[in-house]
Amino acid sequence: MKSLTDSYQLYNGVSIPCIGFGTWQTPDGDTAVSAVKYAIESGYR
Repeated sequence: MKSLTDSYQLYNGVSIPCIGFGTWQTPDGDTAVSAVKYAIESGYR
């Protein structure tokens, strides 16, 4: 990885970002909403 916008090409041809936000185990509800809202406000796409 050379920059934050780099991606990996999967075997099925799909590209995914090298860096992810990591919300997999975030509890539902206010915690998840706040985390995703903060990420979007910070520029995460």
